[in-house]
Amino acid sequence: MKSERPNNRRLKLAVVAAVALCFLAAAGWWYQSQGGDLSTLKERMIAQIRELGPAKFFVLMAVLPALGCPMTFFTLPAGSVFAPVIGMPLVLVLVWLSIAVNLTLTYWLSRYLLRPWLVRLCNWLGYSLPQVAEENERGLVILVRVTPGPPYVLQSYLLGLAGIRFFTYFFISWIISSLYACAFVIFGDALMQGRGKMVLISVGLFVVLTFGVQLLRRRYARKKITNEQAG
Repeated sequence: MKSERPNNRRLKLAVVAAVALCFLAAAGWWYQSQGGDLSTLKERMIAQIRELGPAKFFVLMAVLPALGCPMTFFTLPAGSVFAPVIGMPLVLVLVWLSIAVNLTLTYWLSRYLLRPWLVRLCNWLGYSLPQVAEENERGLVILVRVTPGPPYVLQSYLLGLAGIRFFTYFFISWIISSLYACAFVIFGDALMQGRGKMVLISVGLFVVLTFGVQLLRRRYARKKITNEQAG
């Protein structure tokens, strides 16, 4: 995405973020005013997730992030809740499958069903849709997926709006997103179970992943600059 008015775009994004934070603060205040105890909220949420069962949980994981729900809402509790029931390997496989379905759904929404409204939103934020040559699609997908900042769902919608071919969009996004998701699952399980050694291992995995994707980002950024200078 290119920005014509970066200052205006930052201001609008800040307004959106401020509204979201105010909404969360109001929700927390309302919950406490109704006699709720935030210290026990985590246990109650985990109990409710457990009652859903793995089938419903992973179906929701495949659908809700396409509507803006953060993926971490699913990856962090998945291991601690369902690994004792179905085993960690199967949990990780189901995470990969859920992400595959989610990426497919998000692509269809952004590329076809919601495209007119999303284009208007991008224009309001000061973005214009880029024209991506076929030979540059892979590099763009990698850059979008490894650049810190934009949420997972926003990355997916931007790539769909850019008209990236589905298989290029899907496989690169699937590999990168699934690696991070599995790291979050392991981290969440270790954190909930109080296993300090596994927490350190999962943090180390995050460091390795972050270092690796930053190398990819720099490589493709340099490649893009070289191609533009050659053109």
